[in-house]
Amino acid sequence: MKLKKQKIAILGAGSWGTAIAIHLHKLGHEVKMWEYYSENVALMNRTGRNPLLAGIPIPKQITISNDLDETVHDASIIAIVVPSHTVRKLLSNLKGKYLKDAIFVNLTKGIEENSLKRMSELIAEVLECSEDKIVSLYGPSHAEEVSRGVPTAIVAASKNIHTAKLIQDNFCSTNLRVYSNSDIIGVELGGSIKNIIAIASGILDGMGLGDNTKAALITRGLSEMIRLGVKLGAQENTFAGLSGVGDLIVTCGSKHSRNRYVGEEIGKGRKLEEILDGMSMIAEGVHTSHTVFQMSQKYDVVMPLTEQIYKVLFNGKNPKKALTELMNRDPVKERHSIPED
Repeated sequence: MKLKKQKIAILGAGSWGTAIAIHLHKLGHEVKMWEYYSENVALMNRTGRNPLLAGIPIPKQITISNDLDETVHDASIIAIVVPSHTVRKLLSNLKGKYLKDAIFVNLTKGIEENSLKRMSELIAEVLECSEDKIVSLYGPSHAEEVSRGVPTAIVAASKNIHTAKLIQDNFCSTNLRVYSNSDIIGVELGGSIKNIIAIASGILDGMGLGDNTKAALITRGLSEMIRLGVKLGAQENTFAGLSGVGDLIVTCGSKHSRNRYVGEEIGKGRKLEEILDGMSMIAEGVHTSHTVFQMSQKYDVVMPLTEQIYKVLFNGKNPKKALTELMNRDPVKERHSIPED
């Protein structure tokens, strides 16, 4: 049964956090939004806008503050929407401040450095809460479009399908259709690895290459998702869904994709540090390229695209040389290294 008027805390007031807050407010929920930087809080409260979502008004009923205690107080749903490398610190500050029966919704895409944990694993570890209370909400969903009510479909994944369906009921609308899934491993890996492939896609655009090349890249990137996912316990068919193929389509081709933009600028010859210094938002694929490359080595999974993007980003490898090496690998079966049923 659909629950009415939840008290929802949105932790992270970037473009995606703000878009989700506005969406949930329209559904009738009581929404509070937490932002780390007090100057950003003051700006949004003064102007009624988030500069990252130009022209989209924030309803006055949405409380915006940098008081974490006040934001999560009495919240039945707590959404995590901050960059992946800041999640552990946020969770450490959050520990002990929430109700025992609160549900945590992760909207952060990425893998933690060093621990190589997915975001739901991190939430469970730091907050010492049951994984049955954690949902990851992923899929092809640019904040710029969701905030304008552009029809969008995403997936709510949890080890407990009933928890996933509860979030599905409370987040679903005419403009934002939510599906449910119990394969949280596959959903999180797909939504994270696609950012690496988006960087690679941008590099191809920056180099002036064509549709054939991009189609090959996206398809082989999907194979890498499947290989790592299956090795870690995900279901292969999950990657044919919204957080696999769907996310690949939107991030590899969209003008809104920060990761594709980073790749495009690299393909044009610019240095990574210079590109990142000029950006106001985080390109998660840069961090994820490092962590997923580490995972491929740890779990002995063949991921040649990920390896080459890692070397381009962190070792200064020439993208043209990386592409040449990929094209000259020994011929293999299309489904190599993927276990057969």
